Amino acid sequence: MSTTQANATLVNTSLDAAYTEAAERFVAANPKSKAIQEQAEKAMPGGNTRTVLHYHPFPLRFARGEGCYLWDADGHQLVDFLGEYTAGLYGHSEPVIREAIKQAADDGWVLGGPNLLEARLAQTIVDRFPALERVRFTNSGTEANLMAIAAARAFTGRDRVMVFKGGYHGGVLYFGGSPLNAPFDYVMGDYNDAEGSAALIREQGDRLACVLVEPMCGSGGCLPGSVEFLQSLRDATRETGALLIFDEVMTSRLSPEGLHGLLGITPDLLTLGKYLGGGLSFGAFGGRAEILDRFDPRRPDGWPHAGTFNNNVFTMSAGLAGLTHKYTPERAVMLNAAGDSLRGRLNDAIARRGLPLVVAGRGSMMAVHPGTTVPMSPPEAGRRPRKLIDLMHLDLIAGGVYTARRGMAVLSLPMGAAEFDRFVAAFEEFLDARRPVIEEAGRSIGKAGG
Repeated sequence: MSTTQANATLVNTSLDAAYTEAAERFVAANPKSKAIQEQAEKAMPGGNTRTVLHYHPFPLRFARGEGCYLWDADGHQLVDFLGEYTAGLYGHSEPVIREAIKQAADDGWVLGGPNLLEARLAQTIVDRFPALERVRFTNSGTEANLMAIAAARAFTGRDRVMVFKGGYHGGVLYFGGSPLNAPFDYVMGDYNDAEGSAALIREQGDRLACVLVEPMCGSGGCLPGSVEFLQSLRDATRETGALLIFDEVMTSRLSPEGLHGLLGITPDLLTLGKYLGGGLSFGAFGGRAEILDRFDPRRPDGWPHAGTFNNNVFTMSAGLAGLTHKYTPERAVMLNAAGDSLRGRLNDAIARRGLPLVVAGRGSMMAVHPGTTVPMSPPEAGRRPRKLIDLMHLDLIAGGVYTARRGMAVLSLPMGAAEFDRFVAAFEEFLDARRPVIEEAGRSIGKAGG
């Protein structure tokens, strides 16, 4: 394995023992991150202000980033395959975006009125995604989904929302997974169950305002929705008068036209975020003109939509520069082809060793799961032994590769062959060094029937 791992005595007597050893090694290698964590706990609960970034024994604290690399507080260099959960598509300190931000700063910010950039960014986004006839900006994907749901309820005159078990649509949109959820009346279907989902939509009838779904579950494990499943939602919502909302906050990066454009399934409303702000805080929602035009402030019955920083000049400038100069349609195709190739290499490495792991995903987004088949839904993924993925996370860090704790890996534009090779090498080292506990996890899945 890496030098750090080669100098350690790897423990593989059980998954728990292996994880304990890896965690102890992590603590010893990162004293400055540990000290910063302890100091942070005095001012923030758990030393944290963003739950997803916390992991045991403590999260690395980063000092800087450049290109597709990160340096933590203890001076370790890592290839950044977390990619800010898809928002970091441009990498760190991309010159084109840095210059756009500098120009925005030179021209002044918090201007208190429409600026010269927002309409240009809006038109660029509308031209890019087939589902959009009109668009409005927000500050995050969470806000975008909240506004899309609110718009659907107002437009239809109905209250109920349909989502899917284990889905995630923002900080207050876990649906069943958090006591802090927004108080929407909702029902939950099973992801990738075409027949059951269509039946539930028809059963809800004129009580159902909208169906909110990711065409590929992002935080749920990069689990693609089947065309049959997504088309069944389109057909059933059209039949009952409910609106179909595609949450493409993550997945819009997967083709020049977003995943809905690639699949040829057009929702009524679309939500966006992440990389489209050029790496700054951003969200957007849009769709059919007859729905979005209800937000026209010139109408006496126009719906209000506030947000001090919806059109902030930094995001408008960075987002426009990124889409027009860096993430062109041609680059989108190339990046996602590179992701498909990398995922294939990882699955080939698993297959050569006959191990019970699988890498799910599409294009530039992927995630590793215990088991020999891709889970069909987030709940199925959650029933598999997650401690194995926790162990992989720590082992990959020791090998110089930074991924999401949940096993997710995301590509960014600065990456090339050297970074992909480094990821494959670190992953193969994990497979070889941890074979006994990987096989143990596989047996546990078989016993549980998962």
